Amino acid sequence: MERDKNFILGVYDDEDVLLHAVSEVRTSGVKIHEVYTPYPVHGLEDVLGYKRSRLPIAAFLFGMLGTTLALTMQLYMMRFDWPMIIGGKDHAAIPDFIPVTFELTVLLAAFGMVGVFMISSNLKPWAQPRIFDLRSTDDKHIMAIDIANNTSMEVAKIQEILKSSGATEVNNKSFE
Repeated sequence: MERDKNFILGVYDDEDVLLHAVSEVRTSGVKIHEVYTPYPVHGLEDVLGYKRSRLPIAAFLFGMLGTTLALTMQLYMMRFDWPMIIGGKDHAAIPDFIPVTFELTVLLAAFGMVGVFMISSNLKPWAQPRIFDLRSTDDKHIMAIDIANNTSMEVAKIQEILKSSGATEVNNKSFE
């Protein structure tokens, strides 16, 4: 069976029921593909077992790149390219470089984080989004389980686990 094609969806009305259901489904041995909610649910990423994001590391590295580029650019321009003595100050007056350095640091950190987030989340401008259930943008919480990742269990058993965990509906969804 192909991955990311056939899913079992558990539909939940309440976020507290969903949080309890996620831990219950995971302890029963079912691998959850993703959980879709209409708003952020506090503690959901912990219950799903997600690791901490490495996006702050990328932000720091892009910020350091911005700082390095800004200082290198200004030092090169003021020292070698077009040396000027302004107000009797040295060519490399570092305090004068602080505003430009700060702005380029923030700019590259922000653009770098957006780029890394888009790449890591597989958000391409030409990509067609997968919508598991339209109600997940309104008032329902959706737990998607990829059937191909749970070959050790029967589909009926997974559906029974979802129903017993508090799902108001259990549906099948196929993507072609």
